[in-house]
Amino acid sequence: MKSLLFRAAALALVAGTAQAAEPQDAMQAILDSQIRGWMNAPVIVDAIRAQNAETGGYDLSTIESLDQTWRGEVGLAATPLIDSVLISAASDFLRDQVAASGGAITEVFVMDALGLNVAASGVTSDYWQGDEAKFTETYPNGAGAVHFSEIEFDESSQSYQAQISITLTDAGGAPIGAMTVGIIADQLM
Repeated sequence: MKSLLFRAAALALVAGTAQAAEPQDAMQAILDSQIRGWMNAPVIVDAIRAQNAETGGYDLSTIESLDQTWRGEVGLAATPLIDSVLISAASDFLRDQVAASGGAITEVFVMDALGLNVAASGVTSDYWQGDEAKFTETYPNGAGAVHFSEIEFDESSQSYQAQISITLTDAGGAPIGAMTVGIIADQLM
C-alpha cells in the first residue's frame, strides 16, 4: 500500500513539474522564433544608447522622483514624461511588433542601464523597472540573461500574461539595457 501511495505521489509530482515547465518551454520558443529577430534592432539600440548617455549619472533620489512623476501622470491629459517614452520611433517599432504578433504579444517595453523606460508599446504602470525581476534578473547578469515570469494579471495591459525579459546588447555584445515582452497567457498553454 505504501508503495502504491509513493508511486501516486511521485507521478503527481512529475506531472506537476511537467505542467510547470510547459509555459517556460512555450516562452522559450516564442523568444527564439519571434523576439530574437527584432530585439536588437538599430532603432532600439540607438534609443537605449541615447538614454544611457542622459541618465547614466542619475542617483536613486532622481530615479525615484521620476518614477513618482510617471505614476502621477498615468491617466492624466498632460503626460510629458510618459510622452517622452511613448512618442518615439523606438516605441512605434515596438507597437509594430505587438500588432504583427496577431494578439500573442500584449506589450513590449525597453529599459536603459538603470532600468528606466526608454520605449514602450503602451503606458506601463511605473517608469523604473530597476527594482523588479524583469531587470534585476537580466541586465546585471549580462548578455544572454533571460527571465521568465509567472502568469499573472498585468495592470498595464489589463490581461493575464507572462513576461519574457532579456538583456539587450550593442553590436559588440556589451549589455546596454533590457527588454520585457508580455505574452498573452493563452499562448503558453
